[in-house]
Formats: sequence, structure tokens, C-alpha cells
Amino acid sequence: MELADKVVLITGSSRGIGAATAKAFLAAGCRVILNGRHEELPAALSEELQQIGGDFHYLPADMAQPADVAQLAKQAWQLYGQVDILVNNAGITKDQLMIGMKAAAFDDLLAVNLRGPFLLTKALLKKMYKQRRGVIINLASVVGLHGNIGQANYAASKAGLIGLTKTVAREGALRGIRCNAIAPGMIASDMTNALSECNKKQIISQIPLQRLGQPAEVAQTAVFLAQNDYITGQTIVVDGGMTI
Repeated sequence: MELADKVVLITGSSRGIGAATAKAFLAAGCRVILNGRHEELPAALSEELQQIGGDFHYLPADMAQPADVAQLAKQAWQLYGQVDILVNNAGITKDQLMIGMKAAAFDDLLAVNLRGPFLLTKALLKKMYKQRRGVIINLASVVGLHGNIGQANYAASKAGLIGLTKTVAREGALRGIRCNAIAPGMIASDMTNALSECNKKQIISQIPLQRLGQPAEVAQTAVFLAQNDYITGQTIVVDGGMTI
């Protein structure tokens, strides 16, 4: 796919991997629609995007609220009359050992991490079918492939997202729609910055490349998946070899 002037919608893109993905697609010549729960895009990110140049908009929406998701799909399409690439990136964590995890913590997390992508994909997929083109990229996690202590809800949501990816890939293929997932490992973020140096060293010791990944490296993978027209239904692991 030639990315120039393509329209990209990226959920949860006010910071972290989502923000890096927005910058990467904007630099590639796309028109970018960012999303977050707050009413306005953070000023620092807005300045960075302006420095890159190009056309971008910000649409607030809470992915846990079906009405918000429906409105986001409608507004995003109305902006340009098309959405060529959807990146389902928005996600939350509510970690706790399973024996102490309340059902609400499980349900609330799945509402954002799995139901939100399902509803948004469904709304835009119908329109992508009519234009007979489109790319969907879901941000999963290595935790969805291998599980993790204290993350029963998060692992379940990301495993579900991988299953959703494969189904959408099969259903969309006949109309020229591709769907893939990215499974990041330990990526530098506000969460990892809060870890003690001891914990960081312990984590890095488990990574063959001996460092944390950068959000931009995940973003590069998203751009690659948007461009390559013969990859669909796959989960690309970006983890520095942590889960070899």
C-alpha cells in the first residue's frame, strides 16, 4: 500500500506506543486521526506533530463506552470520507493475582481492550467493505501469547484480540481487507520508568538484546504491516527476543 494521503485512525494515541505510531504514519505522508479519553491532545505531542508536518486531527472518546466508540467511528469517517488504516491501540491494565481479582476488574479491562476494538472494527469494517480496501492492526502483547502472573484479565484480553485478528483477516480477505496484530514485549513507557533500577536490570537480563524496546520500534512495525499487501492474519512479536 502506498501510504501517501491514506487516512489512519489510531486509538489511545495521546502517549506511548499510540503517539509514536501517530508520528510514524504522519511522517509517512498519511492523514492521521488521533484519539484519547481527554478532551484535548497534549500540547507537547501536538507540537511534535506540527513539526513533522501534515494533516492530523484529534477525536476524544472512551473506548469502554459503546456510544463513544460508535461516535468515534462516525466522526472519523466524516472527516475525510474514508478510513484506510485502523490501529486498535487503546488499552489498560488492572493487575492482580487471579485469586484476588474481582469480576469487575476483569470486565472493565475487557471492555476497553477487547470489546472496544471489536465494536470499532465492526463499525469501520462495513465501510471498508464498500471501498474494498483497508488495513486493521491490533496491538496485542506477548502476554496474550504466553500469559503472565497477575495479569489474568490482561492476558485474556490480548489473547482474545489475537483471535479476533485472525477471524477478521479471514472474513475481510475476500473484500481486500487485511488484519494483523503486533505483540510487543517490554517497551519503554511511563510504567517501566517507574520501576526500580533493580527491577529493570532483572527484566533486561531476560531479553537477549539486553534492552527495553522503544515505542518507535513498535510504530515502525505498524507502518510495515500497513504497507505490505501480502501479510494478513499474523501476530508480529516485537520483544527483543524475550519470548524465544
